Amino acid sequence: MPTQPWPYALADDATPPLDADRLILWLVRRQWRTIVAGAAFGIPWMLSIALVPAAIGKAIDDGIVAHDGRALLLWAGVIMAMGLVSAATTNLRHWFAVTNWLLAAFRAAIVTERAVRRAGPALTREKPAGEVLTAFANDFWKLGNVFDVSARMAGAVVSFAVVSVILLRGSVTLGLVMLIGGPVLLASLSFVMRPLQRRQHAQREESGRLTALGADTVSGLRVLRGVGGEENFLARYAVQSGRVRDAGVRLSGVQALLDASQVLLPGVFVVVVTGLGAHLAVAGDISPGQLVAFYGYTAFLTMPLRTATEFVNKAITSRVMAGRLVEILAAQPDHPLLFSPIPPKSTDTPVHIPGIGEKSTDTPVPHGGDLVDPVSGARIESGRLTALVSARPEESADIAARLGRTTPGRHGVRWGDTDLDDLPIEQVRRSIVVAQSDPHLFSGPVRRELGVEPEVSGDDCALRAALHTADASDAVDSIDGGLDGELEERGRSLSGGQRQRLALARVLLRDPEVLVLIEPTSAVDAHTEARIAERIPKHRSGSTTVIVTASPLVLDRADTVLVVEDGIVTTRGTHRDLVRNDPAYRRIVLRAEED
Repeated sequence: MPTQPWPYALADDATPPLDADRLILWLVRRQWRTIVAGAAFGIPWMLSIALVPAAIGKAIDDGIVAHDGRALLLWAGVIMAMGLVSAATTNLRHWFAVTNWLLAAFRAAIVTERAVRRAGPALTREKPAGEVLTAFANDFWKLGNVFDVSARMAGAVVSFAVVSVILLRGSVTLGLVMLIGGPVLLASLSFVMRPLQRRQHAQREESGRLTALGADTVSGLRVLRGVGGEENFLARYAVQSGRVRDAGVRLSGVQALLDASQVLLPGVFVVVVTGLGAHLAVAGDISPGQLVAFYGYTAFLTMPLRTATEFVNKAITSRVMAGRLVEILAAQPDHPLLFSPIPPKSTDTPVHIPGIGEKSTDTPVPHGGDLVDPVSGARIESGRLTALVSARPEESADIAARLGRTTPGRHGVRWGDTDLDDLPIEQVRRSIVVAQSDPHLFSGPVRRELGVEPEVSGDDCALRAALHTADASDAVDSIDGGLDGELEERGRSLSGGQRQRLALARVLLRDPEVLVLIEPTSAVDAHTEARIAERIPKHRSGSTTVIVTASPLVLDRADTVLVVEDGIVTTRGTHRDLVRNDPAYRRIVLRAEED
């Protein structure tokens, strides 16, 4: 039975604006019904509380002072009715408040997740992966905070206006104090709000950098150890932790001032209004019941005033978080044409995207040519296994990205006699595959995850050969049903090494003309690494293969090793010759060997 679409889902072509304030308004427009519904219960909820002092005042004047029992019972019943209204609307107002908060948070998460998928590797080149993780773990929820308080804010505005009119009718002086004093109190908080916003933004920046530093280092921990970078990382982490602490201390001072103002300013307001009311009562300008009612109003006024300051505070926080998400939404993919929006099915005009669904006749894909990166001077010989090694792994990873054209811009990489930038991107993706060190697995049948459709029967020799080369048979056996079983989301039931080996088997099954592997054994033990290192050259015999690694077990199996320093290939040779003759190379691989 087909599932029903989520009633609050976003259309696939929903395009959020790339501005923090407009992004919040964009979310408001998409859930205006629940926001209005929240206000519809928030207003009577706070009004039922605001009008209690008026009913008490009437009970005193018409019932107690006038010795009228029926009037006293009438106003007592009115007070009870307002209490029941308050109780009923409180639950519904809170339900819509939570709904608005969650809808805003999840809608922001949806459009950001789409932006992450659209941008692909281009995003993590502009922004650390840990920063993106922080956005998904933290920013969405805080973005929704302003939606949570919107129903109470509507009630605060209406009840403040109603109470001001009541006071104005009873006493022009008290009414004017209310109408003028309330907005002045809120305006005075602007002196706190602006520095609060700046310091919230600074604290979020430093916290995001700390999370990014930790997450990115964990993902490359083995490489970090291989080049002896643990102490350097610890020092950087300690410095960044100190910056987060300092930013938090600076923020806490302003936040404490705001919190104190939320209590102090309404309290001063209550004292002023109560003093004026007592003076008017002594002078005989208002009745005892009105005095009691005025005091009740002033006590009540702390609620809308604190709600207003809370709304402003959360609006600032939501704006800061929206700004962080906009930075992700603005990320552009390396090849935007691949992500052009698909028109509605009703259109009869096909969309033409260069390189998609067409075969190029102008620039044929070369077969058997060397790959040459002019930026680094790396030459990858056709049909051979070449290893790239550097004391700074990101340098060799950059070369791999250029060889696979996964980085934006034109870099002049030559494949045989052809400029790689001139080839349709779809053909480049079919012929050159770049496999990252952090494998991504998804849920579904194991065969399909490995690139083999479960419905396709026949000889599984290629599949078994890939699993053998990647030493991944035990990973398959650990899954209920083996190859016919279901892989849980992201392979969470598997170890990091098992996930990496399954991903290696998957890319070996693709059997591309050029295969670029970035640290393919970083998550496995030395014995497993030795088996994989021995099997890859046999499996890829006659095909062009590039491996970015600092592992001596893998380097020893390469036909040629290219040593990269400051982004330039400085030395080439076999692993054993370089160990004997190149001290810099020896330092790199010996650290990896110790690891």
